[in-house]
Amino acid sequence: MNGNSTRRVVVEPGGTGVVAHVGLHALGSFADRLGLGDALSARIPWSGNGVPIHDRGKVLVQMALTLAGGGESCLDIEHLRIGADLFGSVPSDTTVARTFHEIDASTRSGITEAMAEMRAEVWSRSSATTGTVAVLLDIDASLVDIHSENKEQTAPTFKGGFGFHPLFCFADQTGETLAALLRPGNAGSNTVADHITVLDAAAAQLPSDIASGHHHGDASDLVQRDVIMRADSAGCTEDFLAACRARNVGFYVSARSNAQVTAAIMDAIGIEEVWLPALAQDGEAKAGAAVAELTSLIDGKKFPSGTRLIIRREPLHPGAQRSLFPSLDYGYWGFYADQDGDPRDLDVTMRAHAHVESHIQRLKDSGLCRFPFASFEANSNWLMTVTLAADLVRWFQLLCFDGSWREARPKALRWGIFHAPGRLVHRARQHVVHIIDGWPTTPVLLDAYRRIALIT
Repeated sequence: MNGNSTRRVVVEPGGTGVVAHVGLHALGSFADRLGLGDALSARIPWSGNGVPIHDRGKVLVQMALTLAGGGESCLDIEHLRIGADLFGSVPSDTTVARTFHEIDASTRSGITEAMAEMRAEVWSRSSATTGTVAVLLDIDASLVDIHSENKEQTAPTFKGGFGFHPLFCFADQTGETLAALLRPGNAGSNTVADHITVLDAAAAQLPSDIASGHHHGDASDLVQRDVIMRADSAGCTEDFLAACRARNVGFYVSARSNAQVTAAIMDAIGIEEVWLPALAQDGEAKAGAAVAELTSLIDGKKFPSGTRLIIRREPLHPGAQRSLFPSLDYGYWGFYADQDGDPRDLDVTMRAHAHVESHIQRLKDSGLCRFPFASFEANSNWLMTVTLAADLVRWFQLLCFDGSWREARPKALRWGIFHAPGRLVHRARQHVVHIIDGWPTTPVLLDAYRRIALIT
């Protein structure tokens, strides 16, 4: 037996021509091909003397590459600085930190406008977003623990922690973060104003033909494509659902436990003909689960017209979450929706709201858990850059990959794509990178570069 975990080799200095992070170079080339850096630069005013050594749009894109590669602080940009052959002139960590402090709310608004322009370009090219199916938006919040009391607006959270409580809105078809609002740790889960803010910000990120009719006060005849919002019980407020209706946005929201819902469930218990076999995401029957529409058993005057109450029951199992209704046999959960169709199909759509957990985890794997500044404004800019990086990666996956790599998680991308090694040679006044033979994702990277070259 041999317990050694490595092969014995002789290690010597003097190696040349080797470069790392070839996949991050591909990601940066993709951003350049889209014109992301130039679009951001046009929105970031410069108030200093002369011309900055490092263009501020480029600084944000290179910081996004750092976050995509696993960076968690401004200092991590040093990993790109040692790769000048691939990334050119890279700013220092102090320049990056200074950039985050230079950007104010007005500039941040301009940057989101630039991202909307880029998003429209990507959506026009992706099969995931073309077509006529409804665009699903998922709203959810997440707690981020901060181990310092010196950061502005950090506060105790409802779970006994301390930090921030950002609120997000994601596009279900792509996993992009359409809106992100940094909030104190003690911000309420069901704050109507915050939900409306992220809904409007998300609508502003949609391509103009999709967003048409979905701004506050728009006439319903302007709608060209349906937009539907999903949220947990934090979004189940009368004012927020009214705001959705005012924007011609459909909704699915988790029902809260109350006397009216409890009474409706009690009335339905024992009447088996009202319960239909629930469906799994693949359309097959979900063993033991059933769905019933109990709209007629509630007073829905506080909700927009056409609101339906759908209840799902499942056999209890160890560790099951709290149910709407106490029972020894079943767990009961429900939601309100203003959509037409079979209750079982609506249930399938609502349960897919769980995708939001994967979207948030992707952000937490890419810098969301680290807010490095004392200033709330600078930390808001950090959150913006985290979401920018995550969206850039998602665009890269949608347009440049096939198969499982289109949905790969951040860790898989880093091990297989972003940190791929290569050998740099100079030929005919060109820098040529040879991706190492035998690297598992060499064909994937070569195909990605081919697709980048086709973007016009």
